[in-house]
Amino acid sequence: MTVDVRLRQFAVALCLAALAGSAGAVESMLDLTLPDSKYYSADAKSFLVAENDAAISQAKNSTAAVTPAAEFEPKLITGKKVHEYLGLATIALAGLTMITAPGEGCEHNCNPATQPPRDVNGTHAQLAKATVAMAAATIVSGLITHWDDFSLEDGWSDPDNLHVLLGVTGAALMAYAVNKSANSSVPVSHAGIAELGALGMLVAIKLTW
Repeated sequence: MTVDVRLRQFAVALCLAALAGSAGAVESMLDLTLPDSKYYSADAKSFLVAENDAAISQAKNSTAAVTPAAEFEPKLITGKKVHEYLGLATIALAGLTMITAPGEGCEHNCNPATQPPRDVNGTHAQLAKATVAMAAATIVSGLITHWDDFSLEDGWSDPDNLHVLLGVTGAALMAYAVNKSANSSVPVSHAGIAELGALGMLVAIKLTW
């Protein structure tokens, strides 16, 4: 009787051991297949590929949209350049006026009875008038373009203030010399005043060039 009970117990133990082994095998098989089905499914792969393709295409589009910046080219005609050109033209005309000045005649203590009538419409006179007109245009263009650059608060040693002072003074001296010569029937001393005015405008240009 005792032997039968022990045999039954032994048989039950063997069955339980077999059942436990089969259950462990099933669990291990489920654990091995679970990561494949959770993290590496076909849907997840297609989603990742689509996302990468979108990022690459967006990068290509942004790269194609960038265009190289064009080189800066300053304008040929501006208010500042017009002022500069007029100033240089004034100096050039002043030089031509000096070159075409009559070489003979007197400017001091002249006797009107012995002197022929003065030519006030010759090349020298016309160039002198053109010089004064160009100087006036230079001053007007400078006032329009550089009005904000002139300030007495900066003092007369400021290059912009000196530019205005010398330019205006030089133009006024040339205008005075031309007017003095044009309204006289005899030769009068005016060359020194005109040359001083032209020198003043030249220094004014040099200060801000």
